[in-house]
Amino acid sequence: MGFSIDAVLPPGIDAAADAAPHMEAMGYAGLYTTETQSDPFLDLAPVARTTSRAMLGTNLAIAFARSPFVTATAAWQLQRASKGRFVLGLGTQVKGHIERRFGMTWEAPGPKMREYVQALRAIWAAFQGTQPLSFEGRFYTHTVLTPFFDPGPHEYPAPQVWIAAVNEYNAETVGLVADGILVHPVHSRRYLDEVIMPAVDRGLARSGRSRADIAVCCPVFLVLDDAQTQEAADSFVRSQIAFYGSTRTYSRIFETHGWDDTPPRLHELMRSGSIGEMPGEITDEMLAEFAITGHPDDMVETIRRRYDGIADRLYFYNPFASPFAGDEGRLREVVAELSR
Repeated sequence: MGFSIDAVLPPGIDAAADAAPHMEAMGYAGLYTTETQSDPFLDLAPVARTTSRAMLGTNLAIAFARSPFVTATAAWQLQRASKGRFVLGLGTQVKGHIERRFGMTWEAPGPKMREYVQALRAIWAAFQGTQPLSFEGRFYTHTVLTPFFDPGPHEYPAPQVWIAAVNEYNAETVGLVADGILVHPVHSRRYLDEVIMPAVDRGLARSGRSRADIAVCCPVFLVLDDAQTQEAADSFVRSQIAFYGSTRTYSRIFETHGWDDTPPRLHELMRSGSIGEMPGEITDEMLAEFAITGHPDDMVETIRRRYDGIADRLYFYNPFASPFAGDEGRLREVVAELSR
């Protein structure tokens, strides 16, 4: 059984719209937008009309930057426009960005995310006309929906909700209330096996569901032995791992492998402004755990060994991910091989 191979669209309404039809034709099963330099919902709007097969998803949209009602409305419209192909991928972000970038309140992110998803489902049920809007929770209240503000029903099911999870609490939330998990780029098979998926399974057991009821979507770092891409990929991936590792939220990933002292060192380098020294803290051993390394000809088999039995969907994370970027035919073959 193969994987569904997805791809990330470039940010920006025009860029995403221009790239999407070609990427769909390349054989990618899903196309994602991100909340980085552009709004992920706006970027997907034209893509919903210019593609016909690929799953379309936000990977991810920041939940706590928006009211559940605002998110529910955007997702509902994209589900209608895409004829049922939209998946709502959500993440919490971290406290500093929620408070200092988005200007919103940071509070109890785990319980708040669980309630956020419950609120979304209540709002969608009201849009579909299956029940009145009457949601009252600890963090959110939605009890008014007049016809003037109601987008009304459509023929498609409510969008699936996938949640980004780095820690056990959010992973358990996936099992409790979500349809899929967006695995963080910095992960290892061991961390998935020992920490993330057991937490997902606990949530599934509490909700009376099984692993087959959720999708597991994993990003893949690639640092392959390729003269054209290896140096840039190595630099990029070590920098990304170091950046995330400097935040205490991600310490458990390193601690699982016995690298307890690495996150504090990274944090101190970040705090002191010594950012250029941070990638040097990421050893070759760490790189091999967090990225796919080796010869390009072995890439497909290496990916299979790492993700078989755990991932349903994969996408290449870094811009230097494919050593076949100049060989579209070979890239199509790789996507097809991983999909089988």
